Amino acid sequence: MTAKSRGHVIHCLTIIGEIEGHYELSSQTKTTKYEHILPELAAIEESGDIDGLLILINTVGGDIEAGLAISELIAGMSKPTVSLVLGGGHSIGVPLAVAAKRCFIAPTASMTLHPVRLNGTVLGVPQTVSYFERIQERIVEFVTSNSKVSAECFKALMLQTGQLMGDIGSVVCGADAVKIGLCDEVGSLSSALNCLHNMIDSKKVEIDKMN
Repeated sequence: MTAKSRGHVIHCLTIIGEIEGHYELSSQTKTTKYEHILPELAAIEESGDIDGLLILINTVGGDIEAGLAISELIAGMSKPTVSLVLGGGHSIGVPLAVAAKRCFIAPTASMTLHPVRLNGTVLGVPQTVSYFERIQERIVEFVTSNSKVSAECFKALMLQTGQLMGDIGSVVCGADAVKIGLCDEVGSLSSALNCLHNMIDSKKVEIDKMN
């Protein structure tokens, strides 16, 4: 959805439900299809009519490679981008949230951090373990490069025991996500939009100076 306000045209992108990758999920599952999101992001970046991108996130996670692909595209955009985590930005939703140039989280929203895992049967061979380790390092590197959280803190939260029943990982909420540097600010829709408008104004001033 695209709307104009304060003289700016802002596109709103929603990332909800489960991130769908190479395999189609059940029709009963709410999904975000990466094959739809990738060309949409490219079109937004190329559009001369769109000034900025607002990303609303409420996802349980999903396909790791699809989530990273979307995250990389968002992080590589030249246009002002702001994300707002509502409800949850879990698992691969964490890189998606921090990919924007400014990341907001609602006071009641939460983010689940855990090691890379795969549903279904996985062969316990060294190559498989090595693959998961490389993917996990890619996630850690991406998140720490696009936020203020340290690699040590992020890994410690991913590998924490005792917080998730029968599982490894952590859940951070609202202010705690900001405190550790994962998100930039606790805020609502109005604060995220205000930030995006200010970013657009600043970019236009920079362009005018260059010209």
